[in-house]
Amino acid sequence: MQVLVGTCGFPTSRKTLYSALDAVELQETFYNMPNPDKMVQLRREAPDFHFTAKVFQGLTHPPDSPTYRRTRGFKPTQNHGSLKPTRENFELWQQYTEAVAPLQPEVLVFQTPPSLKPEPHIYDFFTTITGRWRLSWEPRGETYKDPRLIQKVAELGVVIALDPLKRDPLPSALQYFRLHGVGKGEVNYRYKYTEDNLRKLVSVVRSLKAEAVYVMFNNVYMHQDALRFKQLLNAT
Repeated sequence: MQVLVGTCGFPTSRKTLYSALDAVELQETFYNMPNPDKMVQLRREAPDFHFTAKVFQGLTHPPDSPTYRRTRGFKPTQNHGSLKPTRENFELWQQYTEAVAPLQPEVLVFQTPPSLKPEPHIYDFFTTITGRWRLSWEPRGETYKDPRLIQKVAELGVVIALDPLKRDPLPSALQYFRLHGVGKGEVNYRYKYTEDNLRKLVSVVRSLKAEAVYVMFNNVYMHQDALRFKQLLNAT
């Protein structure tokens, strides 16, 4: 089993991260459409590094989401976001994948807002776009009220991203873990993982029947926690 340890974004210099960890999930591709020149640059400076990318929020978030405050050059309509199987979303998906392609990302990660209700159209959306890319979806909040919908999407080959310290992973040859801190609610970014947390995480990873596992930290201490986890993993 290949275990790839990384961070969501660059909490330190790119050079430092490339030498110390295995993977990075780009966050800039969520707030704005990818810049193809920047994608080329990243791939050239780290040709053997494992990149993944968070999918642009125009596909996942409703037009009134406060996250659009950081978006430039894109104005969402009512037909964008929320994983709706609309012409506007499919055109945006095409634009996104063409722009991010020079990075050669190994996984494209959809993170939907906690307010997204588990509507059947989510399955229809993923049915239409599966094929060329490895896809992962992190459902949150309301969507978890329909576990059958999540299971159906997983059966399409979409990897369900989660925190294995909070939820049990679904069986899959590829696992994608996003760790936002322990505690109440969806996220606790200021949380620093304890030794017990990291040892439990090692145990979970070692118990999986998977070919590859991405362990991606997304907290204030993500760089330090990822390094500590990787050290523990290598020692077992």
